[in-house]
Formats: sequence, C-alpha cells, structure tokens
Amino acid sequence: MTTIGFIGSGNIGSSVARLAIDAGYDVVMSNSRGPETLADLVADLGDHAIAATSREAAEQGDVVVVTVPLKAIDDVPAIPLTGKVVIDTCNYYPERDGQIAALDDESTTTSEIVQSHLPDSQVVKAFNNIYFKHLATLARPTDSPERTALAIAGDDDTAKQTVVNLLDDLGYDAHDAGALAEGWRFQRDTAAYATLYSAEGDFETAVPRTAEEVADRLAQSKRYADM
Repeated sequence: MTTIGFIGSGNIGSSVARLAIDAGYDVVMSNSRGPETLADLVADLGDHAIAATSREAAEQGDVVVVTVPLKAIDDVPAIPLTGKVVIDTCNYYPERDGQIAALDDESTTTSEIVQSHLPDSQVVKAFNNIYFKHLATLARPTDSPERTALAIAGDDDTAKQTVVNLLDDLGYDAHDAGALAEGWRFQRDTAAYATLYSAEGDFETAVPRTAEEVADRLAQSKRYADM
C-alpha cells in the first residue's frame, strides 16, 4: 500500500487526498498549525487518513505532495524528503508571497525554486493549474470518454512516470509539458491556468480536457513580459 504524505492540507491538498483515498491509498495530512487542527478533516476523510507534523508526513509518505504558499517553502523539511518524489502544487502570488525577483524577471520558475530547496528530491509540478472543485469532480475511470488530462513537468523521467501512474489511479491522464523550466507554461495567468478546466471562465462548471487540448493551451501560454 502506497502512502501519500501532504505538506499542506488546504483546498488542493484535501482534494487530492480524497481522490487518493478513493483510489485505495493511505494519506498523512499535515499543515503549519499542527496535527490537532486537522482533526475534523481527518475524521471526514476516514480511516485511511491520519494527521501528523510536516516532518512526519515527509517521513511517512512514499510520495509527498507539497501544497503550501510559496513564501513558506523554506519551512518544508528537506532531509526527510531525500530520494523521494515530491509533487509541487505551488503558485506565485506576489500579494501573498511578497516580490520574488527571480520570478519577476522570469529567470526561474516556482517549481525550480522548490527543487532548489529540495536538492535531493525529485520534484514534479502538478495540480497547480486546476480549481480544487474541478479537481474533485473531473476524475473519471481509465476507459471513460470524458477522461481529463493534467499537465506535469519535471526533470526526472522516473519521477514523472511515478506521477503519471498516480494520476491514472486518481482518475486523470497526464500530459508531459517537459522539464521543470517549462512549468511556466501552466503558471498563474497563462492560457493553461485554471480557466482551462472551466466553461468560458465560469468556475461553477467543470469541463473535461484531453491531452491534446491541454497541449494546445500550453503552446498558447506567454511569458508575463509578453502579455
């Protein structure tokens, strides 16, 4: 039985955790405020979920989802994540995270920052460009004609395959957008960001998207300087 650790248990983290439990995984949930604050969430998730510290989630997870505000990335424990596949969902919001010069001048990307903080982990970018309610409702069985694809990016092919397999279990196809440096193509405010999975910007309606549709939106994405 594979265990998925969660460093951060907000909207995206809890949504992925529910999908994982439905797929037969165990989950270890954590946040910055302590396990006791997760009692209600864990009770709602059921017997396959436990609350823990961030370090414990990092230690116990076979795969670990890091889903925290980017400004908090330095608080993610690096040593327990050594050798592990880490799924990064982080987005950059200057009004929340403060100005980060290397992102403002586009000399790096959010997931490359995460990888720099976790040099001995294999970071794969995923789940950052879909509204959490859509993530919860678009999952479909493998043979469904309404199967949705999610973009991923990473520098390690084995790690990316691990995430592809996980996504398949959770009810999604994956579209490989390339290396971590290509993660900008589905960052905030690009053509492949959250509106991709909504009906003409209506976030009350989720729309399945094929890998071909995701690839098309990725190709349309522009750097901030070009927008």
